[in-house]
Amino acid sequence: MTFETLANQGQTALYGSLVSSIGPKIREIRKAAIKESLCGFQQVEHRMETVALIKGMEFINDSKSSTLNSTWFALESTSRPIIWILGGVECGNDYTTLRHLVRTKVIGIVCLGLDTARIHDAFEELDIPMIDALSMDEAVQAAYYSGSSGDAVLLSPACPSFDLYDNYEERGNAFRKAVKNL
Repeated sequence: MTFETLANQGQTALYGSLVSSIGPKIREIRKAAIKESLCGFQQVEHRMETVALIKGMEFINDSKSSTLNSTWFALESTSRPIIWILGGVECGNDYTTLRHLVRTKVIGIVCLGLDTARIHDAFEELDIPMIDALSMDEAVQAAYYSGSSGDAVLLSPACPSFDLYDNYEERGNAFRKAVKNL
């Protein structure tokens, strides 16, 4: 099995696949069985899920990423220039831990939610365009119109969703619907 086969599933899935293959190998399960199970892995909803490719822009639903750590993996594993949709219930996040990745990978930020002050404080000095949005439709449209072919619009909120949505699934479904409505 090639690294590229696994890497096409995304960085988070790659790490999980590599870790999950250790146990079966220790138990002497055949390599073919391990390969078959890893290659047949189906993408999980709301976790680095490609929703659509529109005019060369990839729309990625990572609504499940409600922590800085999971958002770090999403940003790190996205190879295209990123227009990042983030925000939600502010939990005292130290967004500065993401500053290096944001500086190198993000070309636009859409702050979604009722309280976006900490996001602005963390990233304003990077000179990356920032837009506030109070609905997913507004956020997706802002991201779409500020991007171009070859970019990725990544919903990876780094926060719980409870300011606008009941849970991350509802937020992710709202993202899918907004993308389909473009």
